[in-house]
Amino acid sequence: MKFLLALIVSLYFVACSNSESFTPPVDETAVLPIVDTTEDSTQEIEGMLRLSGDKVMLGTNDKSFKANERPAMKVTLDYDFYMDIHEVTCGEYASIAKKAELKTFGKCENDSLPLTDITYYDAVLYANAKSKLEKRDTVYTYRSALFDGEKHCTNLEGFAFHANVDGYRLPTEAEWVYAATRAWDVKKSWNNSNSEYKLHPVCSIGTDSAGFCDMAGNAMEWVNDWLGLFRDTTVTNYAGAPDGGDMGERIVKGGNYSSSAKELNPYSRGDVYTVTSSTRAEYVGFRLAFGSIPDALWMNDDGASTSNIVTSLVGSEAIKNLIGTFNAKLTFRNDVSGNIAYLDYSNGTLSVKEITKGINAYHPEISPDGEWVAFSTGYEGINGTSSVYVQSLDSEIPSEPIKLNVKSAAIPRWRVLGNGDTVIVYVNDAGNNKDEAMFKSNSTWQVKFANSKFGTPQKLFDGAYHGGISEDNTLAVSGARILRARVAKKDVIWYDSAQACNVSLSQDGTKRTAFLDFAGKPGKEFVGETYATHQRVFIADSTGKLIQSIKAPSGYTFDHTEWATNGDKSVVVATLTNANGAHTKIAIVNPEDSSTTEIVESEELWHPSLWLKEVQKTIPSTEDSTENDTTFHLDPDSAGVYYNTSGNYVAVQWRYKMEMLWQYMNTANVVVLGSSRAMFAVNPLYFNKPFFVLNLANSENTKYGSKYIFHNYVVPHFKKLKYIIISMDLDRWYHDNDYNFFYSKYKNFPGYIYDENHNFWIDGIPQDLLDMTFESLGQESYAQKFRPARGFQKSASKGWEQENVPIKRDSMWYSKNSTVYYKNYDLLVDIIKEAAEHNITVIGVEFPQSPAFKTTGCYAQFGLQRSQMPQLFEEINNISKTYPNFMFVDENKMGDHDYPEEMAQDAGHLSTDGATKMSIRLDSLLRTLE
Repeated sequence: MKFLLALIVSLYFVACSNSESFTPPVDETAVLPIVDTTEDSTQEIEGMLRLSGDKVMLGTNDKSFKANERPAMKVTLDYDFYMDIHEVTCGEYASIAKKAELKTFGKCENDSLPLTDITYYDAVLYANAKSKLEKRDTVYTYRSALFDGEKHCTNLEGFAFHANVDGYRLPTEAEWVYAATRAWDVKKSWNNSNSEYKLHPVCSIGTDSAGFCDMAGNAMEWVNDWLGLFRDTTVTNYAGAPDGGDMGERIVKGGNYSSSAKELNPYSRGDVYTVTSSTRAEYVGFRLAFGSIPDALWMNDDGASTSNIVTSLVGSEAIKNLIGTFNAKLTFRNDVSGNIAYLDYSNGTLSVKEITKGINAYHPEISPDGEWVAFSTGYEGINGTSSVYVQSLDSEIPSEPIKLNVKSAAIPRWRVLGNGDTVIVYVNDAGNNKDEAMFKSNSTWQVKFANSKFGTPQKLFDGAYHGGISEDNTLAVSGARILRARVAKKDVIWYDSAQACNVSLSQDGTKRTAFLDFAGKPGKEFVGETYATHQRVFIADSTGKLIQSIKAPSGYTFDHTEWATNGDKSVVVATLTNANGAHTKIAIVNPEDSSTTEIVESEELWHPSLWLKEVQKTIPSTEDSTENDTTFHLDPDSAGVYYNTSGNYVAVQWRYKMEMLWQYMNTANVVVLGSSRAMFAVNPLYFNKPFFVLNLANSENTKYGSKYIFHNYVVPHFKKLKYIIISMDLDRWYHDNDYNFFYSKYKNFPGYIYDENHNFWIDGIPQDLLDMTFESLGQESYAQKFRPARGFQKSASKGWEQENVPIKRDSMWYSKNSTVYYKNYDLLVDIIKEAAEHNITVIGVEFPQSPAFKTTGCYAQFGLQRSQMPQLFEEINNISKTYPNFMFVDENKMGDHDYPEEMAQDAGHLSTDGATKMSIRLDSLLRTLE
């Protein structure tokens, strides 16, 4: 029987909420999909319903919603797919785990509860396991998995989603919204009438009812997509963004048992905190979809849709193992888009950036300082005019390409001269070099590049030597039909005049030349066997004598070979071409062991160039250098390594806070501790002398975390410290120790364990600890956020969310369990007591929240009853009677504060404008205490 069911969704009512009911809009012009619930259909895949594709609207034009939920975007799904009737339960997960190689987690209260508190990667591993058990191909592939101490997967290196595979997977956001808004919580689930603050069993579907359940309540749910922006357009078979950007953000959908909303909000795409693939929350679970997505399209933030995804096959740790450093960048031409793209391996998210849009660009190469990329419009082997451009790689400050104003220039290569000048070497024509007269009619040039400008070009010599010039200027090489060399100012031909191309001269002092050939006689004689064109990378010494040959992986040949060096280690980067001639992968070829490691995959990749940071590096010191340096050999795999490719956004924030902790410990006399409320509200740059402020507040931080940092790092090492500013966050005192980053999660990052094992360096800081922390893996977006203002994070003014103020927790939690509140109270007292022992004043600040909470029974975003607050405030103020070094500053004033709409980022945080006002006030307060 086929029929439609009206949308009936309901959520648990928490103790205080002023949210009005919300009914998702239905496109009346669209033909509603059919949910086929006949016996034959529903039994095709047990526990799933089949959906027939149609139109769905993502996002909204309502300006009261978040920026990433606007504007409305039309999506057409032109395929059928299946989706789970309900969220995956603990029992279902346990059943699959017994049959497959799946990690098991802590036990649920009963098997009918939805499985929650799992990462995105946990969910996709479950999907893969289910596909394997049914002997299907897996939708997700990866090279290796990283698990935390609780057996949750926090990273899948080389992770790739294959939309064309028929297997189990997470639903896309479009599929999830399509299901949620077109039909169906088939009935008010019986558990929704129970307002108790906990998860309930997922709804049961009987033979007399059909549809999806728990999409509006119980648990929020992972979907498949990376978080991207919407556009006012129509996209067919939309599959999200190509990647998660610098933040590595994912999407969760639906309501949960603690939500204040009364109806399904299909526009919501996230949670209170940033959602990444390694995020876990006690109220986030998932359901599966099944079926391939034909001709899936991903959409970049600029609105361009693409079916071509560039996938990194290795993580930053693997790159470090290959070349000895995280400080590497890969640039290449995406021949499908025609753009130059690059990956920054010091950025844990490995987001692929594309630049040079509108310019048909080839042969990119990154500058010695890693800040610029040069490229040309012509490429090796093609005669004719070409232009050279330079463009900044700073994603935060987009720039226009800077053109070299000459008649023709091709294949740019960077050099640093003996006098320190940075120059670009280029040729005026990169065509066929077989004809000697034609070759010598062209020439090799160099031009200085400094302060974003080109200097005056200088001719070096006749002959188009685009394969590189040695550091001592005694050797230059060229390919594209034959291997030419300029040795001691004389032009010679190497490799017995046999055909050669993709020539590259190493810049490590060895003067080795790497190239490819056409299976010519010299190569066959050297390797002792026949081989295919471009099947081997050949390496010649400074005289042109062959010294090494490395064979391509089975099924592939090489193309576009280039040396890369950091002054200590040298490798060759190349594309791998499949049997059909497509350049589908980029690989690193290691001459030391003749190994080939595939690092990037896509449809058509050209001209890779790998930049490695020079081994010699000057780290900022002067007033920020550490005192009491001790001679100690630090373990480079542990020291200062406070982050890895897990993508945990809390961890990456702490990574930069730790960097600044070591950098400013001899300078700072005021330290800010606490949650994101303090991180966004206290700007160190608005404090005047004699105050030097360092903001060590962090997202999701609790009193447990603040005490850990204060006791183990701040007190032992900040010898000039006089003041602690700490966020009070009274409504967040429902958190117990297990929510604290320093309870267990920190153990996944070796730097903290290394510090702990060395007694937090109370006997002296090793000389290289700051350097190693500075050089360790991170995310450039966070570096740019935190470094300029010593840990403060800027944010835009978006208002207090007064029309739809979010209440994220039952306000009755204190009445039901005050014990956990007073554990936090005691932690605050512990911090104050330890501070008193070191003559440190503690200023506890209750930061402003939305005035709209006054219209509810809730005190703030995470509850507490307003009627309870006078008693709690009195207890806080009374602390100063025992410990005079404590001062309570209430900037919230039960919502009657003087921080207007334009000073708010959201309902719980100040914006940068609000932080300016707050910081100036705190600066004035400190002056009264001096």
